[in-house]
Amino acid sequence: MSNQRRQFLGLAAGAIAVPATSNIVVAQGDPSRGSEAPIPAQTSVPERRPAKSELTGLSALLTPEECVVVLIDHQPFQFANLHSHEPTMIVNNVIGLAKFAKAFKVPVILTTVLEARGGKIIKGLQDVFPDQKPVDRTYINAWQDKRIVDLVKATGRRKLILAALWTEMCLAMPTIHALGEGYDVYIVTDASGGVSAEAHDMAVRRMVQAGAVPITWIGLSGEWQRDWARESTLADTIKIVAEHGGGSGVAFAWESQLLGASKP
Repeated sequence: MSNQRRQFLGLAAGAIAVPATSNIVVAQGDPSRGSEAPIPAQTSVPERRPAKSELTGLSALLTPEECVVVLIDHQPFQFANLHSHEPTMIVNNVIGLAKFAKAFKVPVILTTVLEARGGKIIKGLQDVFPDQKPVDRTYINAWQDKRIVDLVKATGRRKLILAALWTEMCLAMPTIHALGEGYDVYIVTDASGGVSAEAHDMAVRRMVQAGAVPITWIGLSGEWQRDWARESTLADTIKIVAEHGGGSGVAFAWESQLLGASKP
């Protein structure tokens, strides 16, 4: 075997012997030119973390002092063709939301569309604010009604909490409109509903794409309460959860029973 052949086989064997985890790549040059300097393997580039945005960090969580709630068209006509959710669930959730807003002293604006034909807002919701007359309008898009916009502006608050029937019309239209005017809009998805599950889902997707933030009424209440040591609203929070919190309310009642039974 010639010397050149031996050199070639030796180089090949050396290349094969390099571990897969090595950071050195053996140069496969002309054997007659002798050994070449090893070439460092390309190192992996660290994954870039997204820049901090207004939607992250502690300040992104909602506080009662910066919010205003607008409840849109929870009326009999809208409930009659509600098929994205069980209607009783929406009734429960929007009343729970209204009670939380009242307990945390968050301004609430009630609205109806064509009340004479579509009906008054549901009794349970009106009972939370017995002295407030809902703003009745003709526009499908509530944000086109100057009275409603003026009421929001009068609060001086820029974080809108919206819930409406139906999601695809009376929630989506004012949400997209208000976003365009610089408001931060949070849509309470489980206190809103559409004519079908698809209609509700597509509307939520469109609003999120436009910049809205979806949230649930219980999630919102947690951000407002924030600390169980916040005694000024703790009693109301517990009471509302017991009345409208479903399984959480039942569990709380059970725990209260057990604690009561353990007393001497």
